[in-house]
Amino acid sequence: MDNMEKAENEMYQAAVELVKTRYPRGWGGAAAVRTESGKILTSIAPDTKNDALSLCMEVGAYLEAHRLNEQVTHSLCLFRNSENEEFLILSPCGVCQERLVHWGGDVKAAVTTSENKLVFRTLRELMPHHWSLVNGQAL
Repeated sequence: MDNMEKAENEMYQAAVELVKTRYPRGWGGAAAVRTESGKILTSIAPDTKNDALSLCMEVGAYLEAHRLNEQVTHSLCLFRNSENEEFLILSPCGVCQERLVHWGGDVKAAVTTSENKLVFRTLRELMPHHWSLVNGQAL
């Protein structure tokens, strides 16, 4: 395992540990974000009474990266349906992909695969036709 794979696995484990702590039973989901300095920031989606007010799991970690003035290099989300089921990796939604654009097209996001393996793709790979091309700037 190379250093990058080790770092990506550390992110995965950080998200898993947050779920196990915050949601010991039943459904649980969490995100982990890695910054250029090597920090791993984790977050969950806030519980809300009105789903229209909900935010994605990774937003808290993105905001923390902004607060710390840290460059995000990787983002990962996962969930499980119950404490007896495996964790599944979630690709970032389109809104979160746009949130990550702030840090550039080389940011890597974990993506859903049929084998549920830990696979990362750059934003550039996820959005090859990003709207920034209209402004003459490739992502």
